[in-house]
Amino acid sequence: MNTAVQTRVAVQTATVYSILFAVSAIHMLNDSMQTVVTALFPVLRDSLALTLSQIGWLSFALNMTSSVMQPVVGLYSDRHPTPGMLPVGMGMSLLGIAGLAFAPNYWTLLLATVFIGIGSAVFHPEGSRVVYFAAGERRSFAQSIYQMGGNAGSMLAPLMTIAIFIPLGQRGAAWGMLLAAAAIAVALYVVPWYRTQLAAYGVPVKRKGKTADGRTLHDGLSGRTVAFALTLLVLIVFARSWYAAGINNFYPFYLEDKFGVSKQTAQLALFLYLGAGVAGTFFGGIWGDRFGRKTMIIFSIVGSAPFALALPYLPLEAIFPVVTVLGFIMMSGFSVSVVYAQELMPRNVGMASGLIVGLAFGMGALGAVVLGEWMSAIGENPIPVIDAVSYLPLIGLLAFLLPKDRRR
Repeated sequence: MNTAVQTRVAVQTATVYSILFAVSAIHMLNDSMQTVVTALFPVLRDSLALTLSQIGWLSFALNMTSSVMQPVVGLYSDRHPTPGMLPVGMGMSLLGIAGLAFAPNYWTLLLATVFIGIGSAVFHPEGSRVVYFAAGERRSFAQSIYQMGGNAGSMLAPLMTIAIFIPLGQRGAAWGMLLAAAAIAVALYVVPWYRTQLAAYGVPVKRKGKTADGRTLHDGLSGRTVAFALTLLVLIVFARSWYAAGINNFYPFYLEDKFGVSKQTAQLALFLYLGAGVAGTFFGGIWGDRFGRKTMIIFSIVGSAPFALALPYLPLEAIFPVVTVLGFIMMSGFSVSVVYAQELMPRNVGMASGLIVGLAFGMGALGAVVLGEWMSAIGENPIPVIDAVSYLPLIGLLAFLLPKDRRR
């Protein structure tokens, strides 16, 4: 093997931790800015007299904007990777945060939320491609580090509510502009390395083969197998995202109405769920490399079902440990799902990442609207709705039908 080939292989197999942690930090800051929107919900419900239905539509605007655009941006970036999209996406979020802090009414609030969603949609596919380059042979681990950054950002929502927005109100969102500035600075650090990788390896050329009977192959898998696996992933993402929409957007209201707890106590339960999800994402990536992607997907969604089913029937003191375990198990398979999709579509990494991550946001957005409208229709009552969504993780039983991992 000549020197040039040896260098190329070494670059492709080594994990570049400095870039991996940098893009994970951008992901954390990006999702922290998205978190500002949801963290403001308890404050905005009072200050702008928002209904649960309007809160659901705000969540819809945030997540649907991101989800619809992510696969589109991913498809474009597969053909025309653009490192400059990383800081540009964070700049869009900066504008959204500024609008959020000073929005005088619901409609201005909605517009600012859309800007934050667009910024996220621009960032995610390119961020996933950077992770793909930096991962080397540890793809599940690398994706978990990247996703853990995002989950850490989401975890900040209840802490922001308690420490910033309850005492400062809506204007406290202006502090989020510092998050955007930090994200732009880190993105500018990543851009030169990313540009070097693109120059060295370029854009993968899409090549399709044919089987003896004329069926199209996608790197060894038939098109029918890939379509079947992606369909199952969509259903699994639907179940997980709708359940998460109920917990992330409405569970604090559920605890306040059912048990009469304070806003701070209700936010603590959400913090435990999200914080455990960060740990679950990290360990899920490590276990995904060791035990297989399919195994971790099954564990995450099927393993969380008993805890989700039990949660509505628990006394208050038992909710906190159970919701912690639930968050850990449920989120342990998210980053692995992205890697599984990337390995189904190895020549369209950006599109695969945008499809799964964007779909998660989109399903969560739709779920927030449907659940919010349902709660408003029954008198602003979140209790029966949250009880009903506890059955959604049972859809995860479909994970047993997924094809075996590519690497296995």
